[in-house]
Amino acid sequence: AVWRSWFANDQERLRALLPDDTIAINNGEEAWQSRDEILAAAGKFAAAGSRLVRMEFPRVGVQVFGDVAVVYSQYLFEVETAGARQVSSGRATEVFVRRAGRWVNPGWHMDSGR
Repeated sequence: AVWRSWFANDQERLRALLPDDTIAINNGEEAWQSRDEILAAAGKFAAAGSRLVRMEFPRVGVQVFGDVAVVYSQYLFEVETAGARQVSSGRATEVFVRRAGRWVNPGWHMDSGR
């Protein structure tokens, strides 16, 4: 839901899924992102007229420890901007925490898988 909400620039849904203390480490980016920076990046993606063409998770593993779940995945997504397509792939480790009865995603780490 977080991935799809980001690509759709669904700011309301992202605010519900990402708590204020979110920290994201994205593939190929030196700086870590806060929740506000993640929301801004989704807006910038949409403002550029970019769109998600496809998204796949060919391998996923999940570990649950009470109110914490860790999701490991291989990902691939393709986006289109101004008629040009770009494919990105790699690995992701995402943390989900159950807070006030619902699951939120306070952090992730993505890499190229190489």
